[in-house]
Amino acid sequence: MALPNGIQSTQELLDAHAHIWNHIFSFINSMSLKCAVQLRIPDIIHKHQKPMTLSELIDALPNINRAKFHYVERLMRILIHSKFFTKVEISEDKQGYWLTPSSLHLIKDEPMNVTPFVLAMLDPILTDPWNELSEWFKTVDPTPFLTTHGKTLWEQAEKDLRLNQLFNESMASDTRFVSYVIVKDCRHVFEGLKSMVDVAGGTGTMAKAIADAFPGLNCSVLELPHVVASLEGTQNLTFVAGDMFDSIPPADAVFMKVKQL
Repeated sequence: MALPNGIQSTQELLDAHAHIWNHIFSFINSMSLKCAVQLRIPDIIHKHQKPMTLSELIDALPNINRAKFHYVERLMRILIHSKFFTKVEISEDKQGYWLTPSSLHLIKDEPMNVTPFVLAMLDPILTDPWNELSEWFKTVDPTPFLTTHGKTLWEQAEKDLRLNQLFNESMASDTRFVSYVIVKDCRHVFEGLKSMVDVAGGTGTMAKAIADAFPGLNCSVLELPHVVASLEGTQNLTFVAGDMFDSIPPADAVFMKVKQL
């Protein structure tokens, strides 16, 4: 059998085939990460305070069916490959699992943990639209989410309390990390400002961090009514219910956090 047109060697053929397979199965990495978060594996290892053997980890996992015990090692192998955990020598005949800088961000009680973001972005309500991408291209819908669910994300969140909480918590967890970097390394950006409006600022995590760091700066958060309905401000932080496509409150500066994918 001849090589396909444009393929010069068997190695090039194998590399092309492997490239396709890597993309087909790349979802396994993200779903394994989601599983680790749901089983609280980073928290379990962190609480142990030292590397855990496979048997110790299995014993500590809650509500695991005994018939699935041998699959835990396979899950951890994927997570090690993805650099969320590492395997270290405990003794001459024992190895254990330990945390990496990435998994430190998955510990529930850490101030900058991103587990809510992981769980939200990998929730079926947000991943299902990707399965409808080809159908979306045939429609006039502005987003695949609308094609899949019949509503925009914001309309769905207004009616679905679970989605509203899931999404708001995910944005807040991501913002806690970003706000730390901004307040620490970008203080010069806010010097001289008397007022700032955080447009689509969610539950105010970013604005609160900035308001706390700059007590003389009056910050306001513009968000949809169902997001800010129950939120209370502080001396220099206020919440404004509205739609940024209708109007934006006047201020010295407008702040927008955009997640670039």
